[in-house]
Amino acid sequence: MTERTVLPPEESLDELVGLIRRISDEQGAALVGPDGTRMKLPMPVCDALRRVVLAMERGQAVTIAPHNLRLTTQEAADILGVSRPTLVKMLEDGLIPFEQPGRHRRVLLRDVLDFQDSRRAARERALDEMIAVSEEGDGHTATATKPVRTR
Repeated sequence: MTERTVLPPEESLDELVGLIRRISDEQGAALVGPDGTRMKLPMPVCDALRRVVLAMERGQAVTIAPHNLRLTTQEAADILGVSRPTLVKMLEDGLIPFEQPGRHRRVLLRDVLDFQDSRRAARERALDEMIAVSEEGDGHTATATKPVRTR
């Protein structure tokens, strides 16, 4: 399977979004075939469908790709929102695994996504720590009033 990008449909997704939001994790959802055959969707499939529909409702295209997809450095850089030279430096620094079968480096999508998740988690931990330090020193109220200017 190769990657495939799907654009949001022209017609409204309001009715589908309403249905998707009413599906609970306990009850799940089912797929009904043209002949009436009904099959309960496994929860990971239901969750993926929910994410796709909600992204499309926001006007976003959705790309479906296997995690073992090999990316060029430019494709990986685009996913991470960095320049290609920055990504190459990250690869050379050992932050993301890569292969170099010939002249060109290749990166697995799963490795890029893992790095993105770890970077996001590190940012959240740093923010939590800053909030804790600020609350300890009462820093959140110390700047609540405007400074008085003297001439």
